[in-house]
Amino acid sequence: MADDPIGKTKLGRTNLAVSNICFGTSSLGDMPDTYGYGVDEERAKKTIQAIFESPVNFLDTSRIYGFGRSEERIGEAVRERGGLPQGFVVSTKLDRDPETNRFDASRARRSLEESLKALGLDRVDILHLHDPEHTTSLEEVTGPQGALPELFRMKEEGLTTAVGLAAGPVDIMMPLLHEWDFDVLITHNRFTLTNRNAHAMIDFACAKGIAVLNAAPYAGGVLAKGSSSYRRYVYQEASEEMLDPVRRVEAVCAKHDVPPGAAALQFSMRDPRITSTVCGVSRPERVEQTLEWARWPIPQEVWDELASLSFSTEDPEATREYKPG
Repeated sequence: MADDPIGKTKLGRTNLAVSNICFGTSSLGDMPDTYGYGVDEERAKKTIQAIFESPVNFLDTSRIYGFGRSEERIGEAVRERGGLPQGFVVSTKLDRDPETNRFDASRARRSLEESLKALGLDRVDILHLHDPEHTTSLEEVTGPQGALPELFRMKEEGLTTAVGLAAGPVDIMMPLLHEWDFDVLITHNRFTLTNRNAHAMIDFACAKGIAVLNAAPYAGGVLAKGSSSYRRYVYQEASEEMLDPVRRVEAVCAKHDVPPGAAALQFSMRDPRITSTVCGVSRPERVEQTLEWARWPIPQEVWDELASLSFSTEDPEATREYKPG
């Protein structure tokens, strides 16, 4: 990694400069079904203020996180401090109707309007199409009156600088990445110390000039919190078999006195194909811990041992019981 691991990188073909870490804010919307714990409003706002006071200039949210609570809490924190820090980059996502799963152009327009109102902004820097795999029809999303063409119209109207795709399954993302001229993509849980499901997609994106944001480097939190205390893997209750790869990583790290969270984070950050790594935080202390892990000295022998471990290339969320919000 560079001398300054938190430093900024140009986002693909855009004029945006983003830090090599992006803070994800889904848990700040209070999503116990996903994470197994709740986050109240005061704690969320203190965490957001800690992000604003850090050297990171990049934050990611979504209309559906906490059914709007994530964006609302960010907006309140922005208003309390009198505006965004200079040069700060905000990324959010267009989302389907949470009750009907419809995702046509009119729903996409409402999603953006709701986001801007909640955030207290008149535009966003990055706007993604989010989770098309959970809609009533992918054809509705991509058709002439769908959310995807509407996303690109929003860019033409100046409502966003960059347009992206943030979905789960690689087999859903790849055809869209082939057919549409995205500036950026988000993949989550699929390029970690224990899983490489998105490896080929990341290669493709880089070859096409699409910036890659790699989210959930801790496999939903377990690589940060530890398999003994947080028995969840990619947002689901974990079996012993699911935790075995995590424990092998933990064993290598324990041998060399390296926090597994530091290794998981730097695994993503040290890959030259990754523009920024999106790390979820749920309390102010986690912001400082993330920065500490990003700077943690990890000897090459640790990377060599971690590279010798087996990993999965299957979709890690194939058995996940998805709950929105």
